[in-house]
Amino acid sequence: MLIAEIQTIDDLISKLLADFRSCDLKHCDLVGRWRHVTVPVSERGVELLRKGVGFDGSSVAGFARLERGDMLLRPDPSTAFVDPFCEEPTLSVICDCLLCDTHQPFQRDPRHIASKAESYLESFGVADESFWLPELEFNLVSAVSFYDECYGSGYSIRSMESRRALSSMNEEGGEMGLGPKDGYHALPPQDQLLDVRMRMVRAIEDAGIGVKYHHHEVGADGQLEIELFFDKLQRTADTILLSKYIIRNVAQRAGLVAVFLPKPFFGEAGNGMHFHQYLTKQKKPVFYKKGNYANLSDQALHYLGGILKHGRSLLALTSPSTNSYKRLVPGYEAPTNLFFSSGNRSAAIRIPLYADTPETKCMEFRPGDATANPYLAMAAMLMAGLDGIKQKTDPVKEGFGPFDANITEMSAEVLAKIMPVPKNLEEALEALKADQSYLLEGGVFSKDTLDAWLDAKYENDVKAVARRTHPYEVALYFDL
Repeated sequence: MLIAEIQTIDDLISKLLADFRSCDLKHCDLVGRWRHVTVPVSERGVELLRKGVGFDGSSVAGFARLERGDMLLRPDPSTAFVDPFCEEPTLSVICDCLLCDTHQPFQRDPRHIASKAESYLESFGVADESFWLPELEFNLVSAVSFYDECYGSGYSIRSMESRRALSSMNEEGGEMGLGPKDGYHALPPQDQLLDVRMRMVRAIEDAGIGVKYHHHEVGADGQLEIELFFDKLQRTADTILLSKYIIRNVAQRAGLVAVFLPKPFFGEAGNGMHFHQYLTKQKKPVFYKKGNYANLSDQALHYLGGILKHGRSLLALTSPSTNSYKRLVPGYEAPTNLFFSSGNRSAAIRIPLYADTPETKCMEFRPGDATANPYLAMAAMLMAGLDGIKQKTDPVKEGFGPFDANITEMSAEVLAKIMPVPKNLEEALEALKADQSYLLEGGVFSKDTLDAWLDAKYENDVKAVARRTHPYEVALYFDL
């Protein structure tokens, strides 16, 4: 449960000494994984929280070099929540990362980058706050196993809902399972995961995060969606990581496994993380103007124009895994081209038809997925959009639409004029190398951070995957 009265470090220490045995400090590495260290509650222990708790930054993905590894974690008291997955009373707090010698923010800390993006927006003039609503899509399955050795590699994901999976395992009840891409808003008993999904939602709400709704998604293999409410940028990134933490732990306690991979199943719908977004100035909406296309203001059209113009480089941060591009293929409601539309789910940016008032007018960016670091992904989207406003980018003149027709029915001649999303992660990284100046505005991203991101993704993702024999290659070429 979120502790609303905790706002300062003194509040945090007082609450810990009164009611808790441990304080768990959570922080985010460059690629988007949460890490943690736990401080036992005692007079001396909690005083560490004032000074910052030391950690080895050289052991954290994408952070410091070995010779400059000493860093500090500084708790953000306003993020404190009761951790429901600890046996003894434990208060969890999300932390910022500081340099040990100066106590200044670490420039590669993703949470600091998100904070700088919000500050840049305030100084920009057109708006002063941005609001974000993420859709969390994932598969809930019975078991996952995988191995990667010199003598072989492979994986297996066992679903309890798919008709195909149940039949292949000769399990009873296969005829009651869901058919391929037949899971959208499925009703129990086909939706076997309603109760555990409700437990997830209750735990998310208890942590102070608003949930808009939840349901079974298109994928037959236990694909689910939990959609949150709008919140500010940094807070939304906090809630994404906290929600994923809760979802995984509730699943584990139910004897299940939550899978956030963008494309875990060949031939089934993949998992995106769509970002709905809008701007306000002095609490008034910026994106609405009656009479324009989809009642979008000029600033909103420029904003989405900026996102689409920088879309190929942007995907290096919003879809940053080799698996991401197995999802971004035709036939699964995933965007394959960079264009905008009103209500068209094949668009990279969709303007929801139900968002028809000044207060609700927003846009939805659909290519992203949960392999993204949400702090970096949202900061990058905001910077691309603001660059569009700054440059007065006209998405119509740039050829980004609107295209309200079914893109699969468009002629090859028309499709050839629409910019495609990258075919793979390497293409996206090359685009980011060539197009990154919009991210450097206002010092939001540093060249050092982007270089570290590119180095990590080339070495640990692109090259690492390319060097390994794929199981399907064996099936294709064994008898040649």
